[in-house]
Amino acid sequence: MASEYASSAQQSRDPSTDPHHVVEGELTWLVRAVGLAIGGLLAVGVILGLYHGLTFGGGVRSQLAHGLLVAQVMFAAVLIMLGSIVEGFGFGLALGTRWPYTKNIVVLMLRGDPEAAHRVVATLVGLVGVALAITHPAYEMFLGLGLIVATALFGMGVLYVLAGRAPAIVHGTHGLLAYLVFMAYLLPLAHANIGLGLYLKIIIPTHPLLFAVFMGGVVTGGRGFGEALGQFTVPERKPQWIVALHGIAGLMVVGTLGWYMPTYPVAFALVLVQVGVGFLLFQAVNLKPKAPGAIVAFHQIMALLITTAIVMQWQF
Repeated sequence: MASEYASSAQQSRDPSTDPHHVVEGELTWLVRAVGLAIGGLLAVGVILGLYHGLTFGGGVRSQLAHGLLVAQVMFAAVLIMLGSIVEGFGFGLALGTRWPYTKNIVVLMLRGDPEAAHRVVATLVGLVGVALAITHPAYEMFLGLGLIVATALFGMGVLYVLAGRAPAIVHGTHGLLAYLVFMAYLLPLAHANIGLGLYLKIIIPTHPLLFAVFMGGVVTGGRGFGEALGQFTVPERKPQWIVALHGIAGLMVVGTLGWYMPTYPVAFALVLVQVGVGFLLFQAVNLKPKAPGAIVAFHQIMALLITTAIVMQWQF
């Protein structure tokens, strides 16, 4: 009896032995290396925030707000990247369906668990969002904070999608909201006089881009946790129809950016590469459905670069 009690107590202290802590991924050297790179990007965000804040004109409050804004853009991008690492290396249910935290979440993050890191960085993004709403109480900052809250709530829903208890559209909405958070904080740095709502209304290339982002999330949720999509020429199952629709959305991005050339040359070049990356990702998902690998993160990084290239109107 004593040994059974000790075993039960150990399970309550150690999330890795908890039946709700379902670790599908493996903490390989590659996962740890990617985690260190992500940690480095967070450090870069802090450094950039400090630099741009200290060199920004105006009073201390304006400097603080600008520095936080620059850092928040990097933090929001890192959060999206971490989400792709969670998916790519099979850690989607690493903490089960418990949300937002579990015991020893910081310890798990330091050990290299991407899902734990994802939730801790999400908390960081939320805190910076609150700080921005306080230091720069403008409509756009409150909108950004509201989007963060909505993204977090749908993030909880994603866990139930992966567990087969919620529809795939929840996963797609979570991805869409994450990109809207990124854009909400990037936009003031690029076009200070245009709000997010007006920007999305008048910049047509954002429409197919965000639709493609949404459908990318639906693809992941639609195939289920650890399920292959299967090779096909004509879609036969629901997940394959979703993939086909996502592919059409990608082609819409290519066509729209091509139509608006030469305004978005960098974004157009990037999206052509992204189409090829998408085909590689499709093959990777079929070969290793539980952990397709780093190609998932690369696909997401490309999407972030395309988004940034459109908003910032990068030129060669």
